[in-house]
Amino acid sequence: MGQSDVYCLIRRRAEAADIHTAIGCHRFRATGINEYLRNVRKLEVAQQMANHESAHTTGLYDRRQDQINLKEVERIRI
Repeated sequence: MGQSDVYCLIRRRAEAADIHTAIGCHRFRATGINEYLRNVRKLEVAQQMANHESAHTTGLYDRRQDQINLKEVERIRI
């Protein structure tokens, strides 16, 4: 299966799931790296898994600080 075939398959599955956000193979890669960092927290190992030459590149995928916790949500008054 070629790269374009995989991309088309992912797009079809996303549409079938009513997902309208741009999604592709790279999104899975980014999610995998971020989930690993969130659960295991070893940047060096994530770097090796992603086959990145630099830890800085792997760090660009790190979204652990972007997550909103319950305390932040409770501070919002409606």
